[in-house]
Amino acid sequence: MFGLGTPELFVILAIAFLLFGGKKLPEIGAGLGKAIRSFKNGIDEVEDATGMGIAKKLPGVREAVAVQEKIDQVKNIGKLLEK
Repeated sequence: MFGLGTPELFVILAIAFLLFGGKKLPEIGAGLGKAIRSFKNGIDEVEDATGMGIAKKLPGVREAVAVQEKIDQVKNIGKLLEK
């Protein structure tokens, strides 16, 4: 991933254990896990906001999306019939 092998990870874990102690490491790990999960949720929200997530909720857009989906279905059926 970052050029870290097993020996390097053991050294990092040993240093973290010496700095924080055995009781604090699980708390730090849990905090990091929550932070990563929160970050991923925030990214998902941004992707939904910039994508069709919000646009589909607007009046008129839902109908246009439904019509576009029906047009795509008809095109697919037409391609199948040509073969």
